[in-house]
Amino acid sequence: MNIRDLEYVVALADERHFGRAARACNVSQPALSGQIRKLEDRLGVRLFERSNRSVRITPVGDQVVARARALLALSDEIVSLAQAARDPLSGPFRLGMIATIGPYLAPLILSPLHRAMPKLELSLVEGLTGDLEAELAAGQLDAVIQATRPVLPNLAMRPLYAEPFFVALPRTHRLAGHDRVRLDEIAPDELLLLADGHCLRDQVLSVCGASAGRANTRETSLETLLALVAAGDGVTLLPALVQPRASQDVVLRPEANGAAGRLVCLVARDGYARPQVLDVLARIVREALADLVPVGQGMPGLDLSVG
Repeated sequence: MNIRDLEYVVALADERHFGRAARACNVSQPALSGQIRKLEDRLGVRLFERSNRSVRITPVGDQVVARARALLALSDEIVSLAQAARDPLSGPFRLGMIATIGPYLAPLILSPLHRAMPKLELSLVEGLTGDLEAELAAGQLDAVIQATRPVLPNLAMRPLYAEPFFVALPRTHRLAGHDRVRLDEIAPDELLLLADGHCLRDQVLSVCGASAGRANTRETSLETLLALVAAGDGVTLLPALVQPRASQDVVLRPEANGAAGRLVCLVARDGYARPQVLDVLARIVREALADLVPVGQGMPGLDLSVG
């Protein structure tokens, strides 16, 4: 059994189709199919059930695939260790960002990152916190920028910045003329929220003291929430980096108590082989946002002394 065999097994488990798995591995379908059959014969068990229409993983196949993923992650770590010894600021680096950070932070840091680490092969992945943390723990990502502390074991965080929330209101809203808006002035049924899975949803509910059952949940993005606010469909809370377009009929007002915000942090596996990349990335993010995102005073739980 070799690393290539494990790659074939994981690809077939992910794709559930021999042709797509072969393309993912850059081999012919007969080569992949034959190698998996040889591996099954060597192990004396069937890892996959095949039919004309589908590929299913057997119970023992599930266990083998889980261990294959772990071994592939370990193999990547070995390659990264060797890479770090030669030139830690070069080679592949897979960075995850949650969907309420990526579109707004990435344009500010990509050029400085390229200048600081021209040999780094950066890949960006956008998603939900839980999914990205799982990929990070499995070795499929090198680091994640997220807005909550990590919940999975063996992950370490370093705070990047504290980001206050602003209240986004239609220009014609009754509170739009206020210099600051108290959160208890927002009616729960006019509060617009992202769907479950977005940590921003939970953070907004927490600071507003609102019930998810009384707020308006939308299966959409922050940009669409802004469009709904502009159309007069409700109000929402926005992280400071998210700004409405000049053409939108939206006004942003600070939250009166300065208590609404989030801690944005960089998360990586304990003992990650290239801490130098994390150091440079953290520095560039902090420098890019030094004048853009003020540290909120009095925001609970945003302790920047960690890490």
